[in-house]
Amino acid sequence: MQHPKYASWLGLLVVVNLMGCSTSAPKEQPKYNDDPYESLNRKVFSFNEKVDAWALKPLAKGYRFITPKFVRQGVQNFFSNLGETSNVANNLLQFKPLDAGKDLTRFTLNSTVGVLGLFEVATPLLSLQRSQEDFGQTLNTWGLPEGPYLVWPFLGGQTLSHTVSLPVDYYYLNPVPYVVKSKEVRWSLSALQVVQLREGVLDAEQLIKGDRYSFIRDAYLQRRDFLVKDGRLESDPFLEDDDFYFDEADFAD
Repeated sequence: MQHPKYASWLGLLVVVNLMGCSTSAPKEQPKYNDDPYESLNRKVFSFNEKVDAWALKPLAKGYRFITPKFVRQGVQNFFSNLGETSNVANNLLQFKPLDAGKDLTRFTLNSTVGVLGLFEVATPLLSLQRSQEDFGQTLNTWGLPEGPYLVWPFLGGQTLSHTVSLPVDYYYLNPVPYVVKSKEVRWSLSALQVVQLREGVLDAEQLIKGDRYSFIRDAYLQRRDFLVKDGRLESDPFLEDDDFYFDEADFAD
């Protein structure tokens, strides 16, 4: 079956470098050795900030203004449900069949009782919390290191293994290319998801303090470490701060 062009999933990661911002700033941000290309990364980051300020952020604000909250929640639930297929596959590849079964149950329940995922029913009915798995975490489980932190034009900042995983998660493990034949519809769904993701962090980005680049990078790397280790952190410099509040739900898609 023919898939859409790779560009259809590229837009989905435009706001990845903002998704780690749903936290308050620690008193001292941790130091990472994962950013050897910081000078170049900052230049690309500055470019992405301009694109966001001129295009994506105004679109997100307009979307919030004209769309009722319950509709926005339904859209968020819909795209989160689509991500369950990637969770199922990656949990299987990581040899976690019980988690994969939970994700499959969530997808089935939300897609049927929840009307194509518009309503989140798996959590309130069965207390099934959503996984946060991707092929980058699978590669890490197989022994591939995260690699350096890189900021890509439009895509934002990610570790190298996370970047490598994008075609798998948003292309091969995405049910949309297999179900939706129309390219126009696929592109429209991708554009809507980008705007929905950006709208979701409009409030959270106000919590960024100090150097914006460092805050977003450190928040992303800390979050990435949390996901790769399934929440088992040996040392979490953010959580050592009594004023820091962490809620995994803040990072849900």
